[in-house]
Amino acid sequence: MSKRNTPQRRHTILALLTEQGEVSVDQLAKLFETSEVTIRKDLAALEKNGLLLRRYGGAVPMPQELISEPSQPVSAYKQAIARAAVGCIREHARIIIDSGTTTAAMIPQLGPKPGLVVMTNSLNVARALSELEHEPVLLMTGGTWDPHSESFQGQVAEQVLRSYDFDQLFIGADGIDLARGTTTFNELLGLSRVMAEVAREVIVMVEADKIGRKIPNLELPWSSIHTLITDERLPAEAREQIAARGVNLICAATQAK
Repeated sequence: MSKRNTPQRRHTILALLTEQGEVSVDQLAKLFETSEVTIRKDLAALEKNGLLLRRYGGAVPMPQELISEPSQPVSAYKQAIARAAVGCIREHARIIIDSGTTTAAMIPQLGPKPGLVVMTNSLNVARALSELEHEPVLLMTGGTWDPHSESFQGQVAEQVLRSYDFDQLFIGADGIDLARGTTTFNELLGLSRVMAEVAREVIVMVEADKIGRKIPNLELPWSSIHTLITDERLPAEAREQIAARGVNLICAATQAK
């Protein structure tokens, strides 16, 4: 079996676990003729999805009492937006991925992009990146943990960001004010603005039903935004207003046309 066939390999790992009751990293690395690092990433991904329980040197089936309901699936709109966003990334690019479910939807699709350097303030994004078979160079902002946004914020994070320069920032929003720009419920705005400052292209990713929301806190003004990626539900009037701001608008389709 090709070591690049990650889904098939992980399916086989689960089948072996069901048959044998336990598996070891060493055993699996020899079976698939791949590295132990790759196998550990497989086990980490399967554990994250509630399919097994890792232990030192291998894995065992998930105890029945720990099996929970599966997490909410990513919507087709978020997946379409994520595909369009990944399509904007060049090989060997230096990018920032902000916290959020829409930006996190990009991660499984980054595999074909070699040589990436990715900075993030999100533990969830960092964890997902580390589970990729060919993971990019991963940078973390550090800083003060904000439980509301589930991300690191504050002056330390801002100082770290200012030590680098990036090709692109991928950032979500709680809402889009057609007159002002991106808006958020979170009052911690500093880091988002620093992210925009240190990136040559700012790409906002947001589902169409968030466009037109009136939320008090302005995060990024239109003058800071280069590209807005949303989905095909965006009304024509809103499309015209956004285009009039000089923003590159991408309305991603949920299915290939």
